[in-house]
Amino acid sequence: MAVTMTEAAAKHVRRQLNGRGRGIGIRLGVKTSGCSGMAYVLEFVDEILEEDLMFESHGEQLFIDPKSLGYLDGTELDFVREGLNEGFQFNNPNVASECGCGESFNV
Repeated sequence: MAVTMTEAAAKHVRRQLNGRGRGIGIRLGVKTSGCSGMAYVLEFVDEILEEDLMFESHGEQLFIDPKSLGYLDGTELDFVREGLNEGFQFNNPNVASECGCGESFNV
């Protein structure tokens, strides 16, 4: 089981942590939400939780709780810029369908 970040995502995480002035990585999880059932949740990590699973990509740490890992296994977190828009993109092989706005998904 693994979750990875592209080099672009890792660089963005590092810039955000540096700008924030603290933090050891980011936590990726899922929650029940949206019109398709599940939504991604990202937050800064200042302290590792006992249940956290840690993955490292391009020198940056990504933490995931065990319950979310079942929905995220094999996911690649990318950071993309398209015109004036930029943001994280989740390349998740477990997704069966997504809502029209891309904010939620179903497995």
